[in-house]
Amino acid sequence: MPTSSTSSLPNSRTESDGSAVVRVLSYNIRSMRDDTDALARVIAACAPDLVLIQEAPRFFRWRKKLARLARAADLVILSGGGTASGPALLCSLRATVESTEDVLLPLTPGLHRRGFATAVVRFGGARLGVLSCHLSLQSDERYAQGGMLLERLAGLGVEHAVAGGDLNERPDGRTFKRLAAALQDCWVARPWGGENTSTPGDPHQRIDALFATPGVEVLGCGVPLGLPGVTEEDLRAATDHLPVLAALKVPAAR
Repeated sequence: MPTSSTSSLPNSRTESDGSAVVRVLSYNIRSMRDDTDALARVIAACAPDLVLIQEAPRFFRWRKKLARLARAADLVILSGGGTASGPALLCSLRATVESTEDVLLPLTPGLHRRGFATAVVRFGGARLGVLSCHLSLQSDERYAQGGMLLERLAGLGVEHAVAGGDLNERPDGRTFKRLAAALQDCWVARPWGGENTSTPGDPHQRIDALFATPGVEVLGCGVPLGLPGVTEEDLRAATDHLPVLAALKVPAAR
């Protein structure tokens, strides 16, 4: 698994001016059908303030399964899951929650229902909009959902926001490019760790990503290879995607 910068990723903290360094993790967990102990260990070792989940459990007792994962990683459920058709948000107790909303996207007959899990949270004096997504496998629907993502992010009513998830597309795809034209692709802004997210046994493509609005400073972003507590064995056992971890410096709200 090749890596970029091996320098340490900044830890979460709140600055004297009210700005905050926030750790954000995006992770497709494949409905927790794999090794959930390994999954919880990976998430906990990343020490995230926010976790943008894709393919959270959606059916029988899904809330209990997601709550069990959150508890094992020392986090709490923020929004999403079955009510957003898969995307979910977890957070640490460091976050002060202002609002949450689960959004179901238009259903194309014959295709899987998609949605967004969204929230507005505060860390110190910094306000941050958050959106987790899992975009369509179908190209035209995926492109339309990219536009809906940008509209929903703008509608959160905050200056600074982070969005991410499983895009089902590489950086040269038109939906990926659409998002990267409006937002910062965090890996491009400050590469750290590994680049490719699919698959854990043969990471050959980057189809999972984190994006931040202009004004958010990206301190590092990538697959947390070599991070203390994150082993290749756990990464391979946890699910069929590799996670993306970023440290973001969010200015204090004006």
